[in-house]
Amino acid sequence: MLEATDIALSTCILPKMLGVFWFHLPEISFEACLLQMWLIHSFQATESGVLLAMALDRYVAICDPLRHATVFSQQILTYVGVEVTLRAAILVAPSTVLIKCRLKLYRTTIISHSYCEHMAIVKLAIEDIQINKIYGLFVAFTILGFDIICIALSYLQIFITVFRLPQKEARFKAFNTCIAHICVFLQFGSHIPPCVHILLSNLYLLVPPFLNPIVYGVKTKQIRDHVLKIFFSKKNLDHYHLLL
Repeated sequence: MLEATDIALSTCILPKMLGVFWFHLPEISFEACLLQMWLIHSFQATESGVLLAMALDRYVAICDPLRHATVFSQQILTYVGVEVTLRAAILVAPSTVLIKCRLKLYRTTIISHSYCEHMAIVKLAIEDIQINKIYGLFVAFTILGFDIICIALSYLQIFITVFRLPQKEARFKAFNTCIAHICVFLQFGSHIPPCVHILLSNLYLLVPPFLNPIVYGVKTKQIRDHVLKIFFSKKNLDHYHLLL
């Protein structure tokens, strides 16, 4: 689910971004801009929900391992995927409608980003944008705020359980099951210069989808061994396994 979300998010951004920087084609229609905004924020919210599901998966796997197969069955995972996708799409959609229906007059048509972002569009209007701001904050706190709090609480309980394990090897093995997810989660100002803000915004959307496969690929033995075979001889590969 995380892989699919990352691919979809990158696909929403990269084609137009390459058109802007490579072919000097910055124009985009208003409707296409709103569609891109809805897709970007929906997939961001979906990714947040997937990370929350992964944190709960690690929580059950470590704190209640005997029930893991029952709690996280294939049917439950399907429900989770549908729920986090619908939650994101439904909550983000009204922000698009509010812009389309409420804001008619704009001081400029130039967005200070290489993609269409909610506040970047809203700030261009010369009308009252208070409702748009309030709803944007509501969505952010409802989705991201709730997910971050739940992820933090789940890992707090995980760490408490891990440190109570009697054997050092058991603690390390339990913590090792969470390390990839923690790395992915950690990938996540008004006085910042605009060029720096735009650069960081682009990196925020493009770097996590690039790093996620690497983080989880390193944790997967089959993928790790195949990559090592490409760069190392069989003798060096056998030596590497002996070190592990």
